[in-house]
Amino acid sequence: MRIATRVDGAIAQLARAQHGVVARRQLRALGLGDATISRAIDRGVLVPLHRGVYALGHDALRPEARRLAAVLACGPGAVLSHGSAAAAWGLIGEAGPRFEITTQTAGGRALPRMRVHRGGVDPADRTELDGVPVTTVARTLLDVAATRPPRVLDRAIERAEELRRFDLAELDACLERNRGRRGAGRLRARLADLRPADPRLVRSELERGVLRLIDRHGLPRPAVNLDLHGWEVDLHWPRERVAVELDAWGTHGTRAAFERDHARDLDLQRRGWRVVRISWRQWRREPQAVAEALRAVLRAPPPGRASPTGVARP
Repeated sequence: MRIATRVDGAIAQLARAQHGVVARRQLRALGLGDATISRAIDRGVLVPLHRGVYALGHDALRPEARRLAAVLACGPGAVLSHGSAAAAWGLIGEAGPRFEITTQTAGGRALPRMRVHRGGVDPADRTELDGVPVTTVARTLLDVAATRPPRVLDRAIERAEELRRFDLAELDACLERNRGRRGAGRLRARLADLRPADPRLVRSELERGVLRLIDRHGLPRPAVNLDLHGWEVDLHWPRERVAVELDAWGTHGTRAAFERDHARDLDLQRRGWRVVRISWRQWRREPQAVAEALRAVLRAPPPGRASPTGVARP
């Protein structure tokens, strides 16, 4: 009984750090022999999920646990990739019944409920998401370009931008590391189609374009590129307490910019400002929707301040 308690405790400690799943090779590294592991399975302490991978006590697992179990089943160095990684990052919907995993080895046996891609991933293209080894967003987009229809790639790029996971510098570096890899040409072409050739012109062109849009629709002219509570804001309307940030890939496509923008938005919202973001793509593809959204937010009473008539001010 004491031995079983110690074994169960060692298994539980490992499983707690891994969403409740463990691999046989990890249990062996703890000093547990195959006979001991088999007895733990017989007693229901370990529930088989894949060959050599188990859940602790039950198989009612969260999505991240099932993703990690699939990665563990494919051996050391494996990583969640392609459609499964895109789903984990929120770039596409559910990727299907099979997990897509990339392994370091060129060979190996087929695994049930898995689609295994052989050949490995550069260390710079690997990260962790909720404790699961996964390809970075940049590498995931490259793999989506290689294996999914163009419309799926387009939507994945859109979602990466919406979720503020799109990092242009990282994507360019990933493409450079993976020259010649399937999907690289398609992804480069898609990016070239979505942005001006010279990223240095993006911000100024977007700013001029939005100001022309504002004039064309008869909206009041905003203040431009002025300090607001210690932050530089692209456009703002002081009376309406509305601030607009123009999201252009060439100037806002890095992790540092994301963190800075997030801090600014929170601070301005705390001070009673409404923050609106307009992207290059929205301005180019949906100018009418952008103008209507600006008109609506400018007409609405500022937060905490009702209009004298009880209705939105004109």
